[in-house]
Amino acid sequence: MKSIEEQLFAIVQQTPDKVALISGETEVAYSLLWDYCLRAAFKLQNTYHLQKGDRVILSAAGNIEFVYVYFGVHLAGGICVPIDPDTNQTRFNHIEASTKPVCVMGTLHNVARETISFSDVIDGTEKAEFIAPKMSEIADILFTTGTTGAPKGVALSYLNLAAAARNINEFIGNSADDVELLALPVSHSFGLGRMRCALTKGATVVMLGTFANVKKFFNEMKRCHVTMFAMVPASWGFIKKMSGKYIGKFADQLKFIEIGSSFMPKEEKEFLMEQLPHTRICMHYGSTEASRSAFMEFQAYKDNLLSAGKASPHTGIKIFSPEGKPLPLGEEGEVCVKGEHVTCSYWNETPERFASDFYDGYFRTGDCATMDADGNIYLKSRIKEMINVGGKKVAPMEVEDILNTIPGVKESACIGIPDPGVVLGEVVKAFVVADESLTDEEIMQQLKPQLEVYKLPVEIERISEIPKTSSGKIQRLILKK
Repeated sequence: MKSIEEQLFAIVQQTPDKVALISGETEVAYSLLWDYCLRAAFKLQNTYHLQKGDRVILSAAGNIEFVYVYFGVHLAGGICVPIDPDTNQTRFNHIEASTKPVCVMGTLHNVARETISFSDVIDGTEKAEFIAPKMSEIADILFTTGTTGAPKGVALSYLNLAAAARNINEFIGNSADDVELLALPVSHSFGLGRMRCALTKGATVVMLGTFANVKKFFNEMKRCHVTMFAMVPASWGFIKKMSGKYIGKFADQLKFIEIGSSFMPKEEKEFLMEQLPHTRICMHYGSTEASRSAFMEFQAYKDNLLSAGKASPHTGIKIFSPEGKPLPLGEEGEVCVKGEHVTCSYWNETPERFASDFYDGYFRTGDCATMDADGNIYLKSRIKEMINVGGKKVAPMEVEDILNTIPGVKESACIGIPDPGVVLGEVVKAFVVADESLTDEEIMQQLKPQLEVYKLPVEIERISEIPKTSSGKIQRLILKK
């Protein structure tokens, strides 16, 4: 297997004049993309004194200059640490102290820190010599935006990145003929992965930045004849709210849509299938540590839309007990993943500590699920978020799924709280965003026929918004504070 950079170099040799990137009226061919990457590498080595293995924090805006500098850091032998341009000071301080970067590049909106502009890095004519990286070396460190604890630095080697792109592209079946619109944050695994997947196939990437301007999103879809794009469920919710069924006008144009990062209601999946009957609409399951470890395709799973799908190509998935033993089919346990795409380490963590995150070579995701005889995974909850009611486990998602079907309930999140009667240990509490006209009593009346008694919320609290990560994952543990 070759690194992403070697694959990109091969495409530059084969189709140098092919358009690699589009941003507004700017179009960049693969040969020019590569030139700018090599210019950035030269400047990093000779002006900013980047040595092999040095870390560079990149404010990962969804623009062309970021792409040049991202690959430029790799070509210079450095390690990329992409962060959101809106990162707050506390999170930035943690990342900076952990990685000790030689420099910080790009624009940061909420951080008091001197940075180097991307334009300064690519400003020059001299180019570095291309030397292929060793596959075992660390390419990126991505800090989690997860639902628990302080952000962890997930180290991803060149092998990890190449294997993930291979697995994803093999499932999707994309090609050099595709035009992919990229509106996901490139500071996260999902968006950054889509960029690499498209470029390693020699496709064209339309850099939109965000889905905030829905009119612009659809205009670019039409103008560039986009054949595929990726999004999180929250983005789809916004697009649908602003445009209704307009997505259906692209039914004969869109070949593929990838959705991921958080839960999507069954009704929304069915709506998309109705509007885009000929499009391969797929949802992935994965994490920063194990990108896109499973996939499900809506049409193929139309009678089983609550499944998270099956293992991706070249990926193994097993369900393990808390004691680290593989469980029989149908029994609930921890989802564990094996493959070359799985993280090589956590930054600044001992090998012994990192080894504890594996069962028999399978990475422990922290997610609770069951698996059926066909290999389909059914997610229940994060293990740390499971509610223990008198020894009986309650998955928050199970209660939330039913709550969210009640007319007037916009969204919900459930947690465990101490049992006021000090008998059951924990009981269920529900936080709901709902219409004022809907009473708690009406909510309970609709829940009772659908849930066992021990799963029913003993308390309902109305809130204006469910706390979520930037990728749309519910932060249930924040609600416990």
